[in-house]
Amino acid sequence: MAKAKKNMVIVESPAKAKTIGKYLGSSFFVRSSMGHVRDLPERKLSVDVENNFTPEYKIIPSRKKLVSELLGDSKKADAVYLASDLDREGEAIAWHLAQALELPDEKARRVTFNEITKDAILAAFKHHGPINMAKVNAQQARRILDRLVGYQISPLLWKKISKGLSAGRVQSVAVRLIVEREKEIKEFKPQEYWKITAELKIISEDKEGAGDVKTFKAILQKFDNENVEIKNEPQATGMVNELQKAEYSVGNVKKQTKRNNAPPPFTTSLLQQQASTRLQFSAKKTMLIAQQLYEGVDIGAEGSVGLITYMRTDSFHISEQAAASCRKLIADKYGKNYLPEKPNVHASDKKGTQGAHEAVRPTGVEYTPESIKNFLTKDQYRLYELIWNRFVASQMNPALYAVTDVEIVSGRYIFKARGRELLFDGHTRVSGHEMEKDEQILPTLEKDQKLELIALVPTQHFTQPPPRFTEASLVKTLEKMGIGRPSTYASIISTIQDRGYVKQEKRAFYATELGTLVTEKLIEHFPKIMDVKFTSHMEDELDKIEVEKIGWLDVLKEFYGPFKVDLEKAGGEMKSVKGTPEESNQICTICGQPMVIRWGRHGKFLGCSAFPTCKNTLPLDEKGAPAPPETTDQKCEKCGSAMVIKTSRHGKFLACSAYPNCKNTKSLTGETTKVEPTEEKCEKCGSPMVIRFGKKGRFMGCSAYPKCRNIKSLPTGVKCPKEGCGGDLIQRRSKKGGIFFGCSKYPECDYITNELPTATDTAKEEE
Repeated sequence: MAKAKKNMVIVESPAKAKTIGKYLGSSFFVRSSMGHVRDLPERKLSVDVENNFTPEYKIIPSRKKLVSELLGDSKKADAVYLASDLDREGEAIAWHLAQALELPDEKARRVTFNEITKDAILAAFKHHGPINMAKVNAQQARRILDRLVGYQISPLLWKKISKGLSAGRVQSVAVRLIVEREKEIKEFKPQEYWKITAELKIISEDKEGAGDVKTFKAILQKFDNENVEIKNEPQATGMVNELQKAEYSVGNVKKQTKRNNAPPPFTTSLLQQQASTRLQFSAKKTMLIAQQLYEGVDIGAEGSVGLITYMRTDSFHISEQAAASCRKLIADKYGKNYLPEKPNVHASDKKGTQGAHEAVRPTGVEYTPESIKNFLTKDQYRLYELIWNRFVASQMNPALYAVTDVEIVSGRYIFKARGRELLFDGHTRVSGHEMEKDEQILPTLEKDQKLELIALVPTQHFTQPPPRFTEASLVKTLEKMGIGRPSTYASIISTIQDRGYVKQEKRAFYATELGTLVTEKLIEHFPKIMDVKFTSHMEDELDKIEVEKIGWLDVLKEFYGPFKVDLEKAGGEMKSVKGTPEESNQICTICGQPMVIRWGRHGKFLGCSAFPTCKNTLPLDEKGAPAPPETTDQKCEKCGSAMVIKTSRHGKFLACSAYPNCKNTKSLTGETTKVEPTEEKCEKCGSPMVIRFGKKGRFMGCSAYPKCRNIKSLPTGVKCPKEGCGGDLIQRRSKKGGIFFGCSKYPECDYITNELPTATDTAKEEE
């Protein structure tokens, strides 16, 4: 009897492995690589620039044991299917696996799919192929470019400004956008202007003779046939006095029906923008939850099901099968009047290779948000509902509005009023109706009809500076300018905040003093690196590598020659801010010596001039004055002194005001605690559990603190990959302070890993 063939499948994450495993027969066994297994080693450049930019790849230390296990399994298999994601990063993961496991070409089989459904998986395994080296080379080029910039500019910043700073090929350009917007806002000089709004009415008599008063509003637009500009209150008052004596009548009336077409389905950037605007999700959170929905969620009897298609895409394209399923649901659920004659096709102007993918959509519209709500977390449900609604709306008929534009004549003045009334809700039945500014429904108005003035309201206004970037508008701008790609937006936004170059307050980005300084230095000495058009050009070059229009070494050589010249020049010409510290009028409260102003990785601060004998430091406020710590009414339980609020890189915390004599610190409590709500209940008192921020990072604690002091490790939402375990991975900290992830069933299960085993969410941005 012939021996049955055994085929090995390798994916990035345990969740993906679980979902795919149930669709393949007993001749397949599925393993997870936990993302990348090889990379450029840290602490050195790891790229031989003198030898055709040869990269020095090594097995990631935390993956050595796993790679050894995968190597053993691969030797027992007849074929190894590399089923990582279909983008460049996924292709690179597949190639690195093939290299690490020493797989011969005839044994390594590459499979890709856009969704994790039974039909898609079975079709992919029937049509396997070789690793796409053009994609691999495009990703290698990106990785090496980022390494060259990050590992050669960052040490220069350490030398000239402060240790711990970083520069990145893409992140630094993103910071530049925010810094330049900050300057525009500070330099903006508001100009006063006034508006005059008239409230008017018509009186019509019904058949019984009762008066039916209908009011509406119109805004002053013209004076003597010229657009009106009212610059101050006296001018506005004079016009109001004149207008109060005038008669009013209807001038031109223009009526038209306007279509509001269905929106396209989500691309990555649109998903991040809408999730930010509607759900207040960060880009990083959006991509993490989307990854979970893509890789599979247990929905009861069906087990683990991939609920959405691949979430990194620039394309509006959807498959014929998906369009047909959606059209059937629209007809059955909403009625045939909501269904266009033909499927809607949304054109895209994207030239990137990811345009070959599908848009982000549900894998099956039959999985309505309500039908699977009980199987999803609150955040998973909200994001899935957003994706499902957008996809269904994209295949619906336009909404129709009756729009009326009316001119109101009053002597030498002309007012304008616009009315909009919904005739047919169309796609807004699902996507939601968006009100226009000052939207109103006008009464029926006829030319030359007399009107009665009810009130004239002059209002003062000032021109506004450009708005600060939010996550949504920053992603939109990055995409529009061609900076980065969908897989990098979340990483860029997280990195520039982690580095202290920008801060986010009330969902708006502010450039910090440090971010401004670093940006100015980089623009002065690396103008090409910081040029938006050049950064966009390099992204296009990477796309050309993927479609084999240009060689990856050619791109690296084109970049590195001028960059090397700038780097050498900057090493000698960039002025250091680490020279003589600035004097201040502050005296050290610990040793009595003068305090001086120094630069650190978080910006300027006050430090004792007797350093290192005395290490006392104080923060500075935005005006350069010492920022006094926030006081509280709490007392230190060790010495009785008042506790004050201080800030570290992990956020705010309570510290004893008697420092350094008393070094007591603890987490914030009450209203001052920065917490994130969860749906979990405390097993001790039944109160909701919340995510808190301590000096060792994030953890879950009872909201009833200090009455209830129950705490536990933060869940990751990832299942333990060990066969037959079923536990959850939780974040832990070693005795030496390092973070790792271990099984919640410890000591029964001793699985640990240094990195959270999910598929790589973003392309790496160099530190």
